[in-house]
Amino acid sequence: MKLKLFRRILYLATLAFFAGIAWQSWAWWSWAKEPVQAEATEPDELVQIQIPSGTSAQQIGQDLEAAGLIRSTTAWKLLTRWKLWREAEGGFQAGTYAVSPSQPLAEIAEQIWSGDVVELSFTIPEGWNRGQMAASLASQGLVSADEFLAATEQIPYDRYPWLPQALPHLEGFLYPDTYQLPSEAISAEAIIDMMLTRFEQVALPLYQQQRSRYDLVDWVTLASIVEKEAVIADERSTIASVFARRLEEGMTLGADPTVEYGLGVTQTPENPLTLAQVNTPNDYNTYLNPGLPPTPIASPGLASLEASLNPPYTDYLYFVARYDGTHVFSSTLAEHEIAQARIRDGIDAQQENPEIN
Repeated sequence: MKLKLFRRILYLATLAFFAGIAWQSWAWWSWAKEPVQAEATEPDELVQIQIPSGTSAQQIGQDLEAAGLIRSTTAWKLLTRWKLWREAEGGFQAGTYAVSPSQPLAEIAEQIWSGDVVELSFTIPEGWNRGQMAASLASQGLVSADEFLAATEQIPYDRYPWLPQALPHLEGFLYPDTYQLPSEAISAEAIIDMMLTRFEQVALPLYQQQRSRYDLVDWVTLASIVEKEAVIADERSTIASVFARRLEEGMTLGADPTVEYGLGVTQTPENPLTLAQVNTPNDYNTYLNPGLPPTPIASPGLASLEASLNPPYTDYLYFVARYDGTHVFSSTLAEHEIAQARIRDGIDAQQENPEIN
């Protein structure tokens, strides 16, 4: 009888002992898996942690604990083993991560397991040329201007066989848009590949699905000139039509943006192109050279590409900018010269008396 009582007491004591251990373990785990910081942090208070390729799971845990992002490397090890048991083919991904101390342990682990790395965003506006892109990317610390420009002169026909042959550079085919790249994957080649891929996805199908009077490089070149000339959306098609008719008539295009591109200058209402500049010979001077310039002069957006695919017929052969975004269109040279004179007189009067609206 005494033996049975002893065994029962021993059993209850053992049960109580292990229950106590289990409770303590659960209490510890409940503490260890919680965020280091209860309050959510602001976005600019996120901690960036870099995980080089080949870093062990144990080292990642130690780095996270040292950065004040998790409470326990032991808890990290346990969670890591559980994830490897459930997803044997998975693993933590190298990269740069933005992690908050208000994130729980499991959320941080999943972020690094899935490779949810920090991405850098940059925007290329419609109508920018390679030089403007290079300067912007360099100012953001993404790549050097020289590196980007040099990369645009390496034509990746192996990856993009649709690119026209004998291109000296990729001007016009670097599609304007907003892009995101993983911070550790930033390079001139990666940026260019993204932009060419976007052109392939957005612009190329438009050209392939509709029969155009132009080959691919001429279409993009015309669209780039339209992009630089057009400010008002309603005028885009008319501008494209004027250039298309001048090409058909064998006239020079007389497009100021091509002269600016060839000389590397930008005109303003106060400082328009001079007669000497317009008469300066270069391959991009469409006042002196008939037809289209040898390459695009900027990256056209979708609207300019659409307007230039098959421009409708127009009676207009000329247009001049009012410098308010609109243009005056004319059918004859005489009408065009009158419009030019009126606009010039208006600008001169404005400069002499700024109070005139």
